Amino acid sequence: MSVNIDSRIVAPGSDEMVDEAWQLKEEINRQEDVLKQRYDFFTDAYRRSKVYCYVQDEALIGFAAVRRDGYILFLAVSPAHRGEGIGKRLIAHVADDHETITCHARTSNENALQFYEHLGFEIKRRIDNYYEDGGDAYYLKLGSDVGLADRISDLIRR
Repeated sequence: MSVNIDSRIVAPGSDEMVDEAWQLKEEINRQEDVLKQRYDFFTDAYRRSKVYCYVQDEALIGFAAVRRDGYILFLAVSPAHRGEGIGKRLIAHVADDHETITCHARTSNENALQFYEHLGFEIKRRIDNYYEDGGDAYYLKLGSDVGLADRISDLIRR
């Protein structure tokens, strides 16, 4: 990862970087037809989350918004920065704070499903009509195996 990429944490209740996160999410939605949340839903969930961010030259290039229970509400990495380990590092930050990590991913989001599978997430169940637009989702889980943080740390070193 480039030396000019910084990590930041946005505490729950803060608006810091919410507009940048919305813009990144919308860029991904336009390109890949995923991350289709409405603005009010997104900003409300973002503000209630701990948000791990990666910033390059003051531009947000990746973030993970996470609830207190380790559920990832949003995980987004700029398409221009995929393959640089940013997504893995975001998951590693979450693993440092939680014994178990869970999330939902669209059944049609092949990129996300391959990413999560590569990290060791398991599909626990399929939920039909999960999303507001009628899209189906998989509920995924990583942990509570002993050594979750160690496994993620090993992935980062690869």
